[in-house]
Amino acid sequence: MKLNESIRNINKIPELRQRILYTLLLLFVYRLGSHITIPGVDASAVAGASTTHSNDLFGLFDLFVGGAFARASIFSLGIMPYISASIIIQLLGAVTPYFQKLQKEGEDGRQKISQMTRYGTVVIAALQAWGVSVSLSSPTSFGKIVVPDPGIFFSMTVVILLTAATVFVMWLGEKITDRGIGNGISLIIMIGILARFPQALVAEFRSVSLGSKNWIIEIIILAMMAAIVAFVVVLTVGTRRIPVQHAKRVVGRK
Repeated sequence: MKLNESIRNINKIPELRQRILYTLLLLFVYRLGSHITIPGVDASAVAGASTTHSNDLFGLFDLFVGGAFARASIFSLGIMPYISASIIIQLLGAVTPYFQKLQKEGEDGRQKISQMTRYGTVVIAALQAWGVSVSLSSPTSFGKIVVPDPGIFFSMTVVILLTAATVFVMWLGEKITDRGIGNGISLIIMIGILARFPQALVAEFRSVSLGSKNWIIEIIILAMMAAIVAFVVVLTVGTRRIPVQHAKRVVGRK
């Protein structure tokens, strides 16, 4: 019933409809950018080499960015530098008196922390982008040449482009939070994972069909995943109603 009411409210409430459409538009822009290859990179060579790294750390990182890293796209770093900067700022808030003071200053402190997080995102993105440029330029990283013309100009282009793209993705997340349905950063991560989900299902189905994996084990894994998701949902939306008794106010003899 609540789900049906929520769906009907999309048409009844103009502001809600606008927020949903705005969110979908920005998510579409993010997915579109994930298919734009970095200039100077042979996209077909990267795609062929990435299949050999699908089960290692390369594949794990690529999962969170929706396959953008495997395609060597301008959104290869995704939103991960922002997540790293946020974690670092939170850890500093637990051990550094200066950040602890900012956390207690209310809205002003929150804005300063957000600004520091953005600066940290730029620094981390630049460092990671330099690592990506070195990895792409080295033939040993992929077992083949994926950058026909490597050099300092290519490295500078990758660093500037990927850093700017990361800042743009961060801006998309903030706009979804402010003018969309909220939780912009989480939605960007979610849409990246969901983009790889159909491909993962097809790969698992092929493995079972070829006999390389046991279908009973696959069913058990799917059941465990569904149970974990259900448990997380219960913890997230579950409530416990506590009766509260208020003392009655007595006026005169009443």
